[in-house]
Amino acid sequence: MRNFLRSAAMLLLAGMAIGQQNTPSSEPPKQIPSFDLAGLDKTANPCQDFYQYACGGWLKNNPIPSDQPSWGRFNELAEHNRAVLHEILEQAAKPSAGRTANQQKIGDYYASCMNEEAINKKGIAVLKPEFDRINAMKSKAGLVNEMAHLHGIGISALFDFGSGPDFKNAKEVIAQVDQGGLSLPERDYYLKTDEKSVELQKAYVQHVTNMFKLLGDSSEKAAAEAAAVMNVETALAKGSMQVVKRRDPANIYHKMTAKEWEALVPSLSLPKYLTGIGAPAFSDLNVVNPDFFKTLETELNQVSLDDLKTYLRWHLVHGQVHYLPTPFVNEDFDFFGKTLTGAKELRARWKRCVSDVDGDLGEALGQEYVRKVYPPEAKERTLKMVHALEAALHDDINHVDWMTDTTKKQAIIKLNAIQNKIGYPDKWRDYSTLKIVRGDALGNSLRSNTFEFRRQLNKIGKPLDKKEWGMTPPTVNAYYNPLQNDINFPAGILQPPFYDFKADDGLNFGGIGAVIGHELTHGFDDSGRQFDAEGNLKDWWTPEDDKAFEQRAQCLVDEYNGFVAVDDVHLNGKLTLGENTADNGGLRIAHIALEKTLEGKQPEKIDGFTPEQRLFLGWGQIWCDNESDQSARLLALTNPHSLGKFRINGVMQNMPEFAKAWGCKAGQPMVSQNACHVW
Repeated sequence: MRNFLRSAAMLLLAGMAIGQQNTPSSEPPKQIPSFDLAGLDKTANPCQDFYQYACGGWLKNNPIPSDQPSWGRFNELAEHNRAVLHEILEQAAKPSAGRTANQQKIGDYYASCMNEEAINKKGIAVLKPEFDRINAMKSKAGLVNEMAHLHGIGISALFDFGSGPDFKNAKEVIAQVDQGGLSLPERDYYLKTDEKSVELQKAYVQHVTNMFKLLGDSSEKAAAEAAAVMNVETALAKGSMQVVKRRDPANIYHKMTAKEWEALVPSLSLPKYLTGIGAPAFSDLNVVNPDFFKTLETELNQVSLDDLKTYLRWHLVHGQVHYLPTPFVNEDFDFFGKTLTGAKELRARWKRCVSDVDGDLGEALGQEYVRKVYPPEAKERTLKMVHALEAALHDDINHVDWMTDTTKKQAIIKLNAIQNKIGYPDKWRDYSTLKIVRGDALGNSLRSNTFEFRRQLNKIGKPLDKKEWGMTPPTVNAYYNPLQNDINFPAGILQPPFYDFKADDGLNFGGIGAVIGHELTHGFDDSGRQFDAEGNLKDWWTPEDDKAFEQRAQCLVDEYNGFVAVDDVHLNGKLTLGENTADNGGLRIAHIALEKTLEGKQPEKIDGFTPEQRLFLGWGQIWCDNESDQSARLLALTNPHSLGKFRINGVMQNMPEFAKAWGCKAGQPMVSQNACHVW
């Protein structure tokens, strides 16, 4: 799954994650305008700094809320959607004979999460059975059984096991195993030695110490335990693959037999692990990072049994902290919220509980959401736009001057094969086997984790289900999946300011139209282009075309490397290459589609702007974004998407169409002397 925004990555499928308040808000969802005229800064020159022109007013009027590390238009819409979901869940949480099975599950899950008093009263006793299991290990030989158990209830420790399409035969799902077991966002957080990184490492160790103290351990013991956790995780980090390398599909596909994988970690009885998790029989699997398992083997031989137990206890607490008493929640926020991202205040409990229901029961909750916000006529117009953008990309591929006819032919075949998944799944997920018990918040979370883990395991050895979605309907995001060759647009993002099915074409093509174009061109970026029309990892480019593409891609790498995120931290042009290619290509494709839709007609100006100007404003206004310094640093180091300012200005300076629409002249900042152009 290739996410359009920030978000955590699954293999190459990269991507937006965003005083205690225990009573739900009674405020209704605020309607977001499709175009915010007050969001402009007309004192700014659009040819000097289009980001300031398009977003200056919005940035001034929308400071970062105290419970957020950043605040942008995606957050604004996510907050609106969260309020809609809040209304749905408050109603579903009321016990009644008329509730459907899904309404009972989402309502009781939410009510249990909201019952902070009950969670505090139970205290850490809810974890005692799990702690007893860990402490019962008499030797390292018992580790494999405990790993199987913890993975089965959704606790990530040492490594990750699941399933995914075979890169070389995407119609089939195979087992896959990957690096894992870290608590900080990425390997370099453990390994970098600059002053800021060392400060963060020390703060993390103190946080882990504080959590062990909350469990009842003495200060001295807790400090020793935190050091043990840091030592284990740092060792795992050394064997983990760098985030930029993981963007290349060839680096994360290593098909092996089960016995070859087992030979990498002889200290673990992996056949016993597979039996313990209930994995179906299989002969081959994708070992995403073989070197990691060699590192894991070394670490298992060197680390003591007591330190392994400590590490597992930490990951159990860290993974389920949402359902522990208030002091644990506050301590978790102090580090992962305040220190790591710059948020000043813990989000209201109802917001956290809404997010948790969406995470664990997303398609059950999504059915209720879609009924409220996404009528059939909205989906109909969305599909019409998709077809217009596909036609524009078809035309663009045929006319690019750097690609040979041989590769163009294959590119058109791939484009024509892209499947469009819009709004919500054709078939909703069945949660009938998932038991949700009112009043058992931790149990509901663990059972939900088990449900999802089993669902993933049950795919192994079966044909790929191309109708399955990787995002829930209320999600403010979108993605292109190279292994399925499809684009996926949840109903959650098909709302203002991204899309208003009643608004003008200029605005809609600049907003959701450019986002659709973005996802379509992901099939032809530095990573997606390595997969063919069927989703298989296959080289269908001529050497000549490959060289021409790389030259144009390097232009984008160099351009975005020059942008400063915060202080001395620059964007990583290699890390963000795929998204920057898609941003630049997506808006250009949207411009082609708009011009075709207008067919030479020039409608009257709206709010004083031509359709072409509204297209660029539509793109500009969806990326308005206030970032804390901590958040900007975190995103620049780990996220495959550029910061909002550069998603606007970085694209505009590469587009002669922008200069024409706004009357910009050579030499002005938004007119690049070395404009980058792939699509």
